[in-house]
Amino acid sequence: MTGGSSEKLSIFFPMWNEEAYIERAVGYAKAECERLIADGEIGDYELIVVDDCSTDRTPQMADELAAADPRVVVVHHPVNRKLGGAMKTGFATATGDLVLYSDADLPFDMAEMRRAVRLLRLYEADVVSAYRHDRTGEGAIRTIYTFFYNFLIRRLFGVRMRDINFAFKLCRRSIFDHVRLVSEGSFIDAELIIRAKKLGFDVIQFGVDYFPRTRGESTLASSAVIRKIVREMFALRRELRALKPVTDPKA
Repeated sequence: MTGGSSEKLSIFFPMWNEEAYIERAVGYAKAECERLIADGEIGDYELIVVDDCSTDRTPQMADELAAADPRVVVVHHPVNRKLGGAMKTGFATATGDLVLYSDADLPFDMAEMRRAVRLLRLYEADVVSAYRHDRTGEGAIRTIYTFFYNFLIRRLFGVRMRDINFAFKLCRRSIFDHVRLVSEGSFIDAELIIRAKKLGFDVIQFGVDYFPRTRGESTLASSAVIRKIVREMFALRRELRALKPVTDPKA
């Protein structure tokens, strides 16, 4: 196809002990990116695995995927830095004009990337953040926890998002000339959206079907994770008092 976009798309996956999912995640992302190239939606892509000091076969499997495909990039953390640290590494490593991040268990259909890219361009947005149509499959406790978490974000920061912590955010890489992420824990999803909106960047939302994890174990609702989220939340609230919008966020 001629006349298509020349933009490069970077997709990164924060991974800790994801040997059950890594091959599927990278393979599915590659297939969708090839379709986007064929349709002229993007010009190139890269797939980044951020191995957060895994103790299973994830590091070896990631290296094997990178050896077989030059578009696969692997970064190994020598120590475990949790979700926030892995996401900061992913955004810093990405070289694309557009950057998407997802959990390795693929909580959404990767075919939704096409819609996200088109929405970003159609509405001239800086960030496209997905929300789950129905997340009851992960259990009542997590559903209640998420409701109150999003409510607290609205009250503390004035940011109204339906599902701020969902692992599907497509960003223009240029926003990171201004957005400086600090969180090391799971609050980083919210921090990204809060900082982007406070700086004057355009954030839009769209809904996707949700597919709960079927293998491995999620630790995002543990008491230690929740305590860290609360600490980082109030630290950001104090910092934002001095944060001013970018004069021309599109520049």
